[in-house]
Amino acid sequence: MPQSKTVVSHLAQVEPYLTKDRSQIRELMHPDVQGNQKQSLAQATVPVGAITLLHRHALTEELYYIQSGTGIMTLGEQTFAVAPGDTICIKPGTGHCIENSGEVELQLLCCCSPAYSHDDTEILD
Repeated sequence: MPQSKTVVSHLAQVEPYLTKDRSQIRELMHPDVQGNQKQSLAQATVPVGAITLLHRHALTEELYYIQSGTGIMTLGEQTFAVAPGDTICIKPGTGHCIENSGEVELQLLCCCSPAYSHDDTEILD
C-alpha cells in the first residue's frame, strides 16, 4: 500500500527559501511536498526597509493576509498601506509587490491557487 504524504506542517520545521521576487518564504503546504491538490500556503517575511520585486503570475490567484508589521502594497495601478488583519486578493496577471514600511519584519500568509511555481512568476522590474 502506498504511503500518503504528510497532511500537517509546522512552521518551525519548514526551511525558508527565496522566491523569484526575493521574498523569504516558508512553504507550509504545497502539492509537491504534502500532496494537497489545488493550492499552496506559505508564510512570507519581508525585512525592515526591503521591497519584493514587482512581478505577476499568469495563472495563479494569490491571497495575502498580513500577520505582523506594516507595508505598502502595489497592486496594478494602486498603492496602499497594509497592516495586520488586512487581506489582499491578487488576480492572475496583476503586477504586484510589497514593501516593509515599518520597524519590524513584515510577515504575511500567502495562499496561491494553483500552487506557487517559479515558472508562473514573471519579474517586471
